[in-house]
Amino acid sequence: QVQLVESGGGLVQAGGSLRLSCAASGRTLSNYNLGWFRRAPGKEREFVARISRSSGSSYYIDSVKGRFTISRDNANNTAYLQMNSLKPEDTAVYYCATGVVIGSLPDYYIYWGQGTQVTVSS
Repeated sequence: QVQLVESGGGLVQAGGSLRLSCAASGRTLSNYNLGWFRRAPGKEREFVARISRSSGSSYYIDSVKGRFTISRDNANNTAYLQMNSLKPEDTAVYYCATGVVIGSLPDYYIYWGQGTQVTVSS
């Protein structure tokens, strides 16, 4: 099993930046694919970005391309989501998750963090 703890959320004005962290314990994070998801008020959980365990390649939904960057720090067993040029529509609880099958569907991910709130004011 792997335990995931997100941090770095908060309140930021539109156009600002935040860096979310996902600290893993129990297993080596590099052995898993990792995804970031978000749940906005009144909406279903939405895939945001992923990074593969093998090649390290990343993938993003269109609405965050050019603004968000997903990365790994294998030495510290931590993943990150750098969020720039934030918009009010980015407001959500953000979750990191890991799995062994690469994909964008929540069902592909086995272990989930507790989430961290990101609020972007206009």
